[in-house]
Amino acid sequence: MQHRRVSTKRATAAGGAVLALVVAGITFQTANASEEIPQSTVKSLTATAAGNLASTLDEKLGGDTAGSYYDAGTRALVVNVVDERAAEAVRRAGGRARLVENSLTELGNARAVLTDRATVPGTSWVVDPVSNKVVVTADRTVKGAAWDRLSGVVRELGGRAELRRTAGEFKPFVSGGDAITGSGGRCSLGFNVVKDGEPYFLTAGHCTEAIQTWSDAQGTEIGTNEGSSFPDNDYGLVKYTAEVPHPSEVDLYDGSAQPITQAGDATVGQTVTRSGSTTQVHSGRVTGLDATVNYGGGDIVNGLIQTTVCAEPGDSGGSLFAGGTALGLTSGGSGDCSSGGETFFQPATEALAAFGAEIG
Repeated sequence: MQHRRVSTKRATAAGGAVLALVVAGITFQTANASEEIPQSTVKSLTATAAGNLASTLDEKLGGDTAGSYYDAGTRALVVNVVDERAAEAVRRAGGRARLVENSLTELGNARAVLTDRATVPGTSWVVDPVSNKVVVTADRTVKGAAWDRLSGVVRELGGRAELRRTAGEFKPFVSGGDAITGSGGRCSLGFNVVKDGEPYFLTAGHCTEAIQTWSDAQGTEIGTNEGSSFPDNDYGLVKYTAEVPHPSEVDLYDGSAQPITQAGDATVGQTVTRSGSTTQVHSGRVTGLDATVNYGGGDIVNGLIQTTVCAEPGDSGGSLFAGGTALGLTSGGSGDCSSGGETFFQPATEALAAFGAEIG
């Protein structure tokens, strides 16, 4: 089957902060860092406002910042900096400045080393601004020579990287919002969108790579693929071919729906909700941005939102949102909704930009 593949320049900023990333399970500690905090200047912010401030400071300070995150407990934006001049600028803007050892350039170089020398199926890596390191996670399939290779590279990176294990297995959540089905699988509808005045919907790219024509849960054919991009990205666009309702909302599986009025970027520390056809509605926290995940078989996806929200096969493509804002499409992860785990999402803003679509 043929698919029209879509390429796009990977966005380097998400949630308003370049590589402003946190990994699940890390507590707000200051390893290899110190804080200089004039408390009277720190603004109380929502997660969205913190993301906007982080974006502004990143543009202003450039290489003098080293990531940032939202501290939900104090409602403050914490910005890592590498010198006192940048720290003062953060304080004047209302953020909490934190002097750290590793710059974003150094952490980016560490990521490049991992990509070049340790591209092992069953792994992920993401810059964590709390520990000021690249956190590398290996799933249960990484063992033997692969584990030795990965751990050796991480050791060589010294204070720039940290290696962790997860009990689950990284995989796209294919078993196939609301259930959408096709020959050989089931996925979930992400968001209804509009392109050139016509109705479409977004779902995961690994779904549209496998299935060309889609039906709803009742078996009525509703659409065919318009565009697909996987791996590297994980988004697909489906054009409605049936006269069916396509409201701009997400099913909450309790007889109600959440209206979706816009798309936005996720912020580290933000509370988010996912809807999918297997496990329905679950919430959690954004723990990382611009994550790289190696699902195996050559399927490496970059630029993902990492969260503590659980998901299972069939939830692929489903909606990640915060209030009325569309944030992402379910890609994959490890674990399940009984034992927990981590789930990765394709940013919705990138998918919309790639297809020239918008929230309806």
